[in-house]
Amino acid sequence: MAAATAPIKVDAATDELVSHAAHFLSRSKKDIVDAAVREYIDAHRDEINAGIKAALGQLNGSDSAAVSLMTGFSGDELDDLGGMPK
Repeated sequence: MAAATAPIKVDAATDELVSHAAHFLSRSKKDIVDAAVREYIDAHRDEINAGIKAALGQLNGSDSAAVSLMTGFSGDELDDLGGMPK
């Protein structure tokens, strides 16, 4: 199965850095961005995993917990706004 591609947007200064790196390393801009993102994620994997664990710890399987996590509203705030259907 071929991987889908999706455009990303960066500011002009970052695009220029990527372009220069790609030129001088004889690689495509796509290859430079791919390598950079993978290295960044590897370097921050512990922080990412901690965030995932914290998010999962807030979920109890209810719709209310999911909406609270996504919106940042507490259960009481959701109730004040009309609550969740039961």
